[in-house]
Amino acid sequence: MNLNLPDFPHSPNLKLEEEIKAIQLELQDIVDRTSAFEKLLVSKIEDELILEQELSLRYKQQKQAKKEQRWEQKQRGKNYRPTANLPLAIKEPLPVKNIEEQQQKKRLYREAMLFVHPDKFSMQTDKQELATEITTQLIQIYEQGDLATLQAYHAHIFSGNTLLPATSQPEKITGSGIDFLTMELERLQKELHHAKNKHTYKVLMEYDNPMHFLEELKAYYKDRISKLMRRTRTKQKSK
Repeated sequence: MNLNLPDFPHSPNLKLEEEIKAIQLELQDIVDRTSAFEKLLVSKIEDELILEQELSLRYKQQKQAKKEQRWEQKQRGKNYRPTANLPLAIKEPLPVKNIEEQQQKKRLYREAMLFVHPDKFSMQTDKQELATEITTQLIQIYEQGDLATLQAYHAHIFSGNTLLPATSQPEKITGSGIDFLTMELERLQKELHHAKNKHTYKVLMEYDNPMHFLEELKAYYKDRISKLMRRTRTKQKSK
């Protein structure tokens, strides 16, 4: 005896869950590939990245000092003249006890700087601003603080207590869950769109040899560093 049972349509929730899973897999693949490529690039231009960030901070400090000087002059009146054109004071690193301690500070500093460098968060404005604040404090601690302070801040950075989490944790699904699933799908679609439009991913997809992009990066940072050195009147020195 044959029973002609009707075909029940798939649950809307199930369809959404399948779409979400597919996008999650695609997104994770893109993120993994892009991240690996970016880490490789960073390993080739570590010195340029760190020097550019240091000079950027110095330039901001000098601009702020000039702004304060102009304000002080304005407060004193039109007849005010500075007593001398003294160069802006740049604090030098404190003397270290020995070469081993200096090398340890350098290692901790470089590890932390490369981990939180603002360029890593170019697609996330809020995180980029936070990363800039963190690197500013890191530079100050490296140049002015002792090894113990740098060790503590290094541990603080790598403990995950500084940067915001990559994505917000989804709330527990209640009821049918279709509203949440719809929102989650839209969120993932936006993330996928951003991931596909990230410049480094486009390089991976569009360049015959993605490593040729390294020369573009080097040229960019060379020009950027040169301009910052002229603005800050800084001579390049090795760390």
